[in-house]
Amino acid sequence: MEILSTPIEKVKGVGAKRASALREVDILTLGDLLYYLPRRYLDRSQILPMARAPIGQEVTLIGQVSQTRFIPGPRPRFVMVVADETDDITCTFFQGGRYLQRNFAVDDELAISGKIDLFQGRRQMVHPEYEFIHGEERLHTGVVVPLYTTSADMKERGLRSRGFRRLISEALDTFAERIEDDLPTALRQRLGLAELGASLRQVHFPASLAEAERARQRLAFGELFAFQLRLARRRKKSREQADGIAFAPSAKLVPALWDSLPFALTRAQLRVVAEIAAQMQRPQVMNRLVQGDVGSGKTLVGLSAMLTAVENGYQAAMMAPTEILAEQHFFNIQALVEPLGLTVVFLKGAQRKALRQELLTAIESGAAHIVVGTHALIQEQVQFARLGLAVIDEQHRFGVVQRGALYKKGAKPDLLVMTATPIPRTLALTLYGELDVSIIDELPPGRKPIRTALRGNDRREAIFEFAGDQVRQGRQVYVVYPLIEESEKMDYKSAVEAYDELRHGPLAEFTVALLHGRMAAEEKAAGMEDFKQNRVQVLVCTTVVEVGVDVPNATVMIIEHAERFGLAQLHQLRGRVGRGGEQSFCILISYAHAGAELADSRERLQTMERTQDGFEIAEKDLQLRGPGEFFGVRQAGMPTFKAADLVADGDLLQSAREEAMRIIDSE
Repeated sequence: MEILSTPIEKVKGVGAKRASALREVDILTLGDLLYYLPRRYLDRSQILPMARAPIGQEVTLIGQVSQTRFIPGPRPRFVMVVADETDDITCTFFQGGRYLQRNFAVDDELAISGKIDLFQGRRQMVHPEYEFIHGEERLHTGVVVPLYTTSADMKERGLRSRGFRRLISEALDTFAERIEDDLPTALRQRLGLAELGASLRQVHFPASLAEAERARQRLAFGELFAFQLRLARRRKKSREQADGIAFAPSAKLVPALWDSLPFALTRAQLRVVAEIAAQMQRPQVMNRLVQGDVGSGKTLVGLSAMLTAVENGYQAAMMAPTEILAEQHFFNIQALVEPLGLTVVFLKGAQRKALRQELLTAIESGAAHIVVGTHALIQEQVQFARLGLAVIDEQHRFGVVQRGALYKKGAKPDLLVMTATPIPRTLALTLYGELDVSIIDELPPGRKPIRTALRGNDRREAIFEFAGDQVRQGRQVYVVYPLIEESEKMDYKSAVEAYDELRHGPLAEFTVALLHGRMAAEEKAAGMEDFKQNRVQVLVCTTVVEVGVDVPNATVMIIEHAERFGLAQLHQLRGRVGRGGEQSFCILISYAHAGAELADSRERLQTMERTQDGFEIAEKDLQLRGPGEFFGVRQAGMPTFKAADLVADGDLLQSAREEAMRIIDSE
């Protein structure tokens, strides 16, 4: 692969100025250049005359700009008419109008792609994709033309799509024969994969769209295979190091815990507890991810592992991302294990100095068997006597550094990471490929499915009447908003505004409270406790209640401006109800009435109406948002692939993983 490391300035046609422009888009080497794949292709065999372009369908058309104008006003827009010899079409842009006005000139030749609509009797495209085309290019390019994303600086340096195509073509002519393949020959032949050099040429200059996709899949497989091979080697190494703790199975504490429960564990919980127990008995350090949908009972599974560590003379720690969640875990665990004679302590950021010192002493002396806390657990002054198991809840909220910091509080403790945000299979294999994964895929018996309804904001009055009826029957209600306070930039209701409206309006006869992230921790905890004890019937809040809050008597979740939330968030919020035996309801109120926002949110909200399966929802969320946005922030350890698409290439990833395992097993 050395040839691909050639610095970009050594490639013919790249001088100092072009190299500088290419560096802006992370093209530093020949490999970066050849893996800078087309964002799409212009299939000239599919281009129609404008007169034959069908309404309501996505099409690509070629024509010349005949007029342009910028229309100011409440909804400023840039309008351009593009014509060919058969007809013309209006292209309308509601964003970036001033820039676009400067970007186009009459007689520019363009390829435009988009959906054709009728507006006031004329055919139009709204925000079409466009590409500048030169006359000679139309004559000289093949049927399938690659189109690239280019920066302003690249365009200045003659590297629009056309100039970029020429640069790649010359680079392939010079280097393609000398590129070493990234896959073992036997593997390539067995799977019928083309050589790397040929695939790079075909992905940039394919004879057909089908050939372009075959070449992309070959490059994607190479990337995924290399990544899975690294993971498999790391995993094999950790499994060969017998320097962890070999715990004896629990004979007293875990059976005593289960006997004290007023219900039996589900089959899925028992299976996962057994998987964890078997791994804890081995001398290798355990690295296990437990995925369970909302309400599947992960805490009991984690607690069973913690009691195994305690029975073996070790301490266990559980770290949660928010004080509300950490405190809830503390109270739940304390109620379950204090009758067994164990001491549980709770460590958080802001505590009285004397109390904090007392807790630190208990942790350091070993008097505290189980320690529950926020990221306060990883502060320097926290010293464990003998940490044997670290449990991290809602682990995607923590970075790799924080996970590692808790792990370092012990001498090679076992590590259990838990999440109620189901992770699609492809991401689990990518992000957590070196972890063993257990899935709790069953809810406790007796839980009724939550009835979910999508409603427009014109139904608010009826919705809050229904909420009032539920409260009169003794139930409780959450009302969730995306914002704490009104924002000039965003025209939607805030929690503070709604709190005033609801307590003086439709829900005035009940006790209504407000809970949001800017409140002091004590205030939040007190508000949550009041709701738990039913001293408050209606809780108006932001997503501070998204994770882990457990109030079985709450049966109604109303989410205002549901179009503003992601699928995973909506699923977590819905999971706050349906925790008791009564029928629960989740009502999604959408304020999206037209345009892109309606189209964008409709699929998400209809998915919520259709299913309660967190894994199905996670797959849909990944498909809609892509892996980069799936976690909200860029997840540490998330690899960046240039050809592979984690949404589309699940089967390729599985195949790459199997081939990597085959090679590791034969080494």
